[in-house]
Amino acid sequence: MNNDKVTIIAEAGVNHNGSIEQAFKLIDVAAEAGADIVKFQTFSADNLVIKSAKKAEYQIKNIGNSETQYEMLKKLELTYDQFYLLKQHCINKNIEFLSTPFDESSLHFLVRDLNINYIKVPSGEITNYPFLLKMSKMGLPLIVSSGMTSLGEIETALAVIAFGLLGKSDRPSLDNFMDAFYSEEGQSILNKKVTLLHCTSEYPVPFNEVNLNSMKTLKASFSLNIGLSDHSEGISVPIAATALGATIIEKHFTLDKNLPGPDHKASLDPVELKEMVKSIREVEKSLGHGRKIPSQSELKNRKIVRKVLVASKEITKGDFFSEHNVCMKRAGFGMSSMNYWDLIGSSAQKDFCEDEIIQ
Repeated sequence: MNNDKVTIIAEAGVNHNGSIEQAFKLIDVAAEAGADIVKFQTFSADNLVIKSAKKAEYQIKNIGNSETQYEMLKKLELTYDQFYLLKQHCINKNIEFLSTPFDESSLHFLVRDLNINYIKVPSGEITNYPFLLKMSKMGLPLIVSSGMTSLGEIETALAVIAFGLLGKSDRPSLDNFMDAFYSEEGQSILNKKVTLLHCTSEYPVPFNEVNLNSMKTLKASFSLNIGLSDHSEGISVPIAATALGATIIEKHFTLDKNLPGPDHKASLDPVELKEMVKSIREVEKSLGHGRKIPSQSELKNRKIVRKVLVASKEITKGDFFSEHNVCMKRAGFGMSSMNYWDLIGSSAQKDFCEDEIIQ
């Protein structure tokens, strides 16, 4: 991950609707928009949800309630063979492939067979400590979404992750997790390996519930790199998050918001995705180095717009300079108006015409 710029993850998720052809097109759109990573979701519905589980409210609103969550997810699965093809298509398009694992077999496949560079921990798995431990034991950097959590839950999740990243052989337990978290080596490895994403798990999330200031709280609480997994409408929130110091922005996108499926309506269309990437790149450039000094482009303007001391009327040699015969105007050169009080009360060494620069 490039620490010099914001990493933009274009979240394709399940917006392929189970179609490999549609997934290829999503990769094309993400690459064309300039995203760094395009991310999918790898899961087996059989391992993810019980067959009688109801859909989330937003899913019912978007696609109706004629099927269970299991039936919906079953239609959105892609095979491992198809993920090989998606990875190769990403290589061809010069964009990094990533997918979120939702079960242990998917995790092993993504890490060992597809050689992903990061593990994305979705918000729903942050309290699934056995799976969280397995993910952290892989040793890869983790991108952890924190939707639906409190600070206490995040701390415990980070403790599990620290325990796993350190390769502890102790028996997994809350006490041992917390010992790993509070240890110097635990804090060090979390700082190196974990990026914590603020997230509000609603689709779309109302703007008054985005709570971007939580990013500051996460940074102050855990001293980790922070970012945003955004589910709001439009692109203003990820742009604001960039200004607040996000190192990763993750945002859902789709080929068409009107396509059937649970996540399309809360996703960006291709034009919006491209505009978001462009805007984030502009914002991160504009943040600068933080030192308050004149920029190179300002220096050429400084002499033009700063005022100098000028005779406001004719001044005869020997006259005293006063507020009645000295004023400040732009000229491009001359004695700075900062020297006004040094000049006042001294005598003129020559004649000055009205509007003549005093120097």
